[in-house]
Amino acid sequence: MTATDENNTETNGNKLPNPNTQAQWFTHVRHAHQRETAEDYVKLIADLLNARQEARLSDLAARLGVSSPTVSKVLSRLKNEGYIESRPYRSIFLTPKGWNLAQACKKRHQTVLDFLIALGVSYETAPFDAEGMKHHISEETLNLFQKFTRAQEYRLTGKVSS
Repeated sequence: MTATDENNTETNGNKLPNPNTQAQWFTHVRHAHQRETAEDYVKLIADLLNARQEARLSDLAARLGVSSPTVSKVLSRLKNEGYIESRPYRSIFLTPKGWNLAQACKKRHQTVLDFLIALGVSYETAPFDAEGMKHHISEETLNLFQKFTRAQEYRLTGKVSS
């Protein structure tokens, strides 16, 4: 059995973080998972509206790989949160709040994707990694990704795109 101090730090050299700090980390991740679903749905709705001028529940279910009842439940939550509007037998529409969230998600995705590619992650792998990572990074980290990517671009080309 390993002895621990008042912060649950093991004394055999394997240290654990302070319990309050660790709880904050896990709480942050749980909140990110909740945001992730809303962001994925809103972004997909925006993509469908831009490409096809309509977003249907069945399209969302097929593209997200989930059941129609699951989509219906999430759409109800998004409607209550003010991201979407829907009417019976009609397409799903984004509110201005929904469009703003979709644009922010696209920007985050592109920033993470650009960063991964600048690191040397392959063009095949980077989009998959960016899809998951974009939901779990802070604004501070996102800003540093942008800064790194711009510096890398400048180093390689002598120019920085806007």
